[in-house]
Amino acid sequence: MSTAVPQPPQPLWEPDPARAEGAAITRFQSWAAQAHGAPADGGYPALHRWSVESLDAFWAAVADWFGVRFSTPYERVLGDRAMPGARWFPGAVLNYAEHALRTAEDPLRSGDAALLHVDETHGPEPMTWAELRLQVGSLAEALRALGVRPGDRVSGYLPNVPQAVVAFLASAAVGAVWTSCAPDFGAQGVLDRFQQVEPVVLFAVDGYRYGGKEHDRRETVAELREGLPTVRAVVHVPLLGSPAPADALDWSELTSAGTEPVFEQLPFDHPLWVLYSSGTTGLPKAIVQSQGGILLEHFKQIGLHCDLGPGDRFFWYTSTGWMMWNFLVSGLLTGTAIVLYDGSPGFPDTAAQWRVAEATGATVFGTSAAYVMACRKAGLHPARDFDLSRVRCVATTGSPLPPDGFRWLHEEAGEPVWIASVSGGTDICSVLAGGVPTLPVRIGELQAPALGTDLHAWDPSGLPLVDEVGELVVTSPMPSMPIRFWNDPEGTRYHDSYFDTYPGVWRHGDWITLTSHGSVVIHGRSDSTLNRQGVRMGSADIYETVERLPEIRESLVIGVEQPDGGYWMPLFVHLADGATLDDTLRDRVRSTIRAHLSPRHVPDDIIEVPAIPHTLTGKRIEVPVKRLLQGVPLDKAVNPGSVDDIGLLRHYEELARTRR
Repeated sequence: MSTAVPQPPQPLWEPDPARAEGAAITRFQSWAAQAHGAPADGGYPALHRWSVESLDAFWAAVADWFGVRFSTPYERVLGDRAMPGARWFPGAVLNYAEHALRTAEDPLRSGDAALLHVDETHGPEPMTWAELRLQVGSLAEALRALGVRPGDRVSGYLPNVPQAVVAFLASAAVGAVWTSCAPDFGAQGVLDRFQQVEPVVLFAVDGYRYGGKEHDRRETVAELREGLPTVRAVVHVPLLGSPAPADALDWSELTSAGTEPVFEQLPFDHPLWVLYSSGTTGLPKAIVQSQGGILLEHFKQIGLHCDLGPGDRFFWYTSTGWMMWNFLVSGLLTGTAIVLYDGSPGFPDTAAQWRVAEATGATVFGTSAAYVMACRKAGLHPARDFDLSRVRCVATTGSPLPPDGFRWLHEEAGEPVWIASVSGGTDICSVLAGGVPTLPVRIGELQAPALGTDLHAWDPSGLPLVDEVGELVVTSPMPSMPIRFWNDPEGTRYHDSYFDTYPGVWRHGDWITLTSHGSVVIHGRSDSTLNRQGVRMGSADIYETVERLPEIRESLVIGVEQPDGGYWMPLFVHLADGATLDDTLRDRVRSTIRAHLSPRHVPDDIIEVPAIPHTLTGKRIEVPVKRLLQGVPLDKAVNPGSVDDIGLLRHYEELARTRR
């Protein structure tokens, strides 16, 4: 008896034919069919299949299409294919920063804006391509004069401002390894990260503005200097106008020489930067990605999937402590102006980010799913209240965008707007599944796996699943996968993080459904999966359902295995202003979960909390809370430097104590 293939749901949005025909990904496919053997027909599904079955041809095509400058040509595209340890473009020599600043070489475009800086006190302030190039060149020369050499680490304790972009590109130009933290990180959180990589230079801001207030960070910087004995020079960035300390270098003196940059030519796998995992249960993993791997991956993702190029403006709300900042800066690779917003996502009101998109003429506006849902709850009408005529795409990440978020964006951001919900991670500094400008958008679904990403859903025994929930795995290497973790000489920690469950296959740690029509649904982290009576469910499904209720601002659900073999599943709720957690609301929460999800996943207890704890990059903390509820002491359950408010976790520690 044959099994009927499920019919895909009706699209919420489809690109008009002219838009699809003009997309860079369409032009790339036509060109690659002639130049590299890509399929000329079959649209995106055929292109994606070719991109993972013919990795060498696909990535060679990406390098050719974007005109990657190999000062020494590569011997082949992919050497050793084994994971971990795949080696890309052996023999190739290049420099990331050289590509990020290529537009400044064009006399017709060098006077255009490369950066648009906005904060809570002023509107867009442009920096031209020519100005950016000369500041980078001057600072790179200064770094060399300070003795910085290829492979040295350079660190930034900076907000999302032009100085951070200049410092990063200057570091990349000399072959140094960049690493950064946002200034809302406390001293211990920064030291947990920077002490691992032993930087020789520290760029540090005197303070920052957030939520209508100025936050002085000079004492924190002093703690950092004390805790980083390898730092030979501190560069003072006077965002709040304070003078440089006597033993620090002044930013303006290092960037005003008007020097053309000299780009160190480096092996393809030379380290570009170190990013960090959230580090909620121990020291953050120090993830090293390469100059060439990031260059190729970001060309593909920004130029093809985001469809960004000259004349576009790319705005993503982020901070320098989140990989999306690194991704945003790579917009420069495609000649796109990038928007740097330094401030609160909701100041002076919830509409703040839409106001920035309007003021900067953003063509692609990226934000978090949480912000979209906050806008929905606030009753905003952005397309009515702001001029968003240049915005052609609103992208979201950080957590799955709930179906109501898709509907709200479609209705309130403008029906022509393409909604790109994407999912990837710090581990690859890119996207595994998400937006494709030529495909339809369906509610609650990511449009497709990204090009060059051999993505599957697997069951525990390693068998592929379609239209069923499974582990997100990647079965072929990607150029931006880490080349290693810092201070992991044998590669043990790297191997155990991704390759321990399925040998030779990347396990990402998410539950997903790969649908029979090619889209992807994200269900949440697999390490915090709810497993009731053998039925698994991602926490994201619970949040999406519960937070539809206007009384619930945010929630946190935990499944706790009990010593007696039982299973306790509490739901913690942060209520909206004026709401009360009474029996009526508890009954509504339970009936909503029962009706829309599963009677097995109705929580045992619904408990009000003053707020939900998050990592410093804004993700709900689930695993440490689970450990606390299992009786693990706070100092062993969580790294305090990784949490936005450690005091919130004491509530869960006390709850575990009283339950015992």
